[in-house]
Amino acid sequence: MSGPVHRPARALLALLATGAAALGLAVTGAGTAQAATALPSHLFAPYFEAYNGDSPAQLAAQSGNKYLTMAFLQTASAGSCTPYWNGDSSMPIAQSTFGADIDTIQAGGGDVIPSFGGYAADDSGTEIADSCTDVASIAAAYEKVITTYDVSRIDLDIEDNSLTNAAGIDRRNKAVKMVQDWAATNKRPVQFSYTLPTTTHGLTDGTAGDGSGLSVLKNAVSNGVNLDVVNLMTFDYYDNATHHMATDTQTAAQGLHDQLAALYPAKSDAQLWNMIGVTEMPGIDDFGAAETFTTADATSVYNWAVAKGINTLSLWALQRDNGGCPGQGGSDSCSGTTQSTWQFSHTFEPFNSGGTTPPANGISVALSPASGSVAPGSSATSSVSTAFTGSGSAPSVKLSVSGAPAGVTASVSPASVTAGGSATLSVSTTSAAAPGTYTLTVSGAAGSSTGSAAYKLTVTGGGGGSCSAAAWQSSAVYVGGDSVSYGGHTWKAKWWTQGEQPGTTGEWGVWQDLGAC
Repeated sequence: MSGPVHRPARALLALLATGAAALGLAVTGAGTAQAATALPSHLFAPYFEAYNGDSPAQLAAQSGNKYLTMAFLQTASAGSCTPYWNGDSSMPIAQSTFGADIDTIQAGGGDVIPSFGGYAADDSGTEIADSCTDVASIAAAYEKVITTYDVSRIDLDIEDNSLTNAAGIDRRNKAVKMVQDWAATNKRPVQFSYTLPTTTHGLTDGTAGDGSGLSVLKNAVSNGVNLDVVNLMTFDYYDNATHHMATDTQTAAQGLHDQLAALYPAKSDAQLWNMIGVTEMPGIDDFGAAETFTTADATSVYNWAVAKGINTLSLWALQRDNGGCPGQGGSDSCSGTTQSTWQFSHTFEPFNSGGTTPPANGISVALSPASGSVAPGSSATSSVSTAFTGSGSAPSVKLSVSGAPAGVTASVSPASVTAGGSATLSVSTTSAAAPGTYTLTVSGAAGSSTGSAAYKLTVTGGGGGSCSAAAWQSSAVYVGGDSVSYGGHTWKAKWWTQGEQPGTTGEWGVWQDLGAC
């Protein structure tokens, strides 16, 4: 999975104490004696991008997530044995870095899973087992994270060059074994999850020259590691094939199940499924639209995960769980698909209860497009879609819009639809509308259930500007040769048109851009 761009170290912290490293642990007083709370056997823990400045506790509360997988920990430079959050030496493994947020999440009955590695670290040699050649120091780093934050699972994201670094694979697994032995001695619940890329039929086998996820597990078993969870990245297949992402998740997991059965022939079917996790990328993934995980796919995967009794559901990543960039793929901050904010999270959240409850009844609202740019005196529209999650018949949803500044009016028509139906957001401006970007909120309500979506409105120009052509109007009819002003530019129609917004029809479209005015 993608991670932060590597930042150069600003200052190196002291290396872990030699004596502690020799034991494979860094004793930290009370932290070692405490017993962290074990995670549930069915867990939803979306990845949190720890490198973009967000508060994990705040986003956990806003999204309703009790558990987060926090990405990533890596060294500041290749050759180092000291990990930092994001490889940034100003963000050490310490209470001062995310400690208060993690305390808040744990106080609310949840927890975090710190994750080592990620694509950026695995590519640059700063994944700790690739970077550090001393097994005891690697184990000490894992133990320090466990005791500093009092957590009970560490995630190891192993991909790219880390899949072909045989020495790093062996060091990592030897260090995991040391920590598992330490945890058993101290009667402390500690798990490790191995997050690995996958094909649609199970772990990679190395035949494509991209490393073997299966070899990582075989080496772990040979080193005496107890494989707690193997988490598949069920996206970014990069095979140029046609994909149905929910179906591909199931076939990939079945392939892993069969691979694990060969490694653990004595385990029952239920035990094998409970070793498996899957991580989905909401919406359009890094490959492009051919690999799009929809809200309907999320429901299918949830129901399958409950039926199979898998261990972990996850998303890459929490900050993507919104529909703020329709059609855009691989973004760190939005899914590129039509959805309400936190819709994927709300679908997967009941999994924490063991999957014994369906997703709660809820209303979701989505906008397409979710933004628009208008000159003063112009207007814009957006399609409003609604959805209902839960049992029973679809309710009637009352729609409203708020947040319009002076000189802007906004309305939704019709003002009430049956869930699953659509409406239109209409936004119009006067010449007095001040330039700037504003957020309008379209809300839907059905009894106590509510949902909302944001529309970003940009008003261009300034109080009418200096454009001499009349402002474009979405309801007006234009013929070839007609000129309008829009977005601070003059546009000429090439042929008859109505409702086609200047700047959106492309080079070969109806509107010719004559330049700024």
